[in-house]
Amino acid sequence: MSSLRNAVSRRAHKERSQPEARRKFGFLEKHKDYVERAKAFHKKEDTLRKLKEKASFRNPDEFYYKMIKSKTVGGVHKSESDTKQYTHEELVLMKTQDSGYVFQKIQSEKKKIEKLNSMLHSLDSQLTNKHIYYAEDRFVLPALRSSTRYFFL
Repeated sequence: MSSLRNAVSRRAHKERSQPEARRKFGFLEKHKDYVERAKAFHKKEDTLRKLKEKASFRNPDEFYYKMIKSKTVGGVHKSESDTKQYTHEELVLMKTQDSGYVFQKIQSEKKKIEKLNSMLHSLDSQLTNKHIYYAEDRFVLPALRSSTRYFFL
């Protein structure tokens, strides 16, 4: 009988809305709001715990070259700009090299196109494949020609 009792749908419990007289005290937190807030709180708590644990296991003698290139400003790590400042001559040289590379690629692609086009010349003509039937005598030949579209000898 308990399985039948579980199969019957029950009326959902609904929470009451906030009374008008208590609106001045602010938002009334419902259970689902509490659950959402509690999950977020515990997630932040776990994150902080993991970071503290990671910091406690950190090797004080550990060294990376990025430590040289970064600074802390107000407790926040700021990395120096990794972008190199190029001179005007270097920029002009790079642009000409880039344009030369593009021109070279264009030429190689044109050669590929020409090669593929030269391979296509035989595709323009009609197919010459035909079925050839050999008739036993000349009297059967006209009847075969009228019944089929194939070539006869």
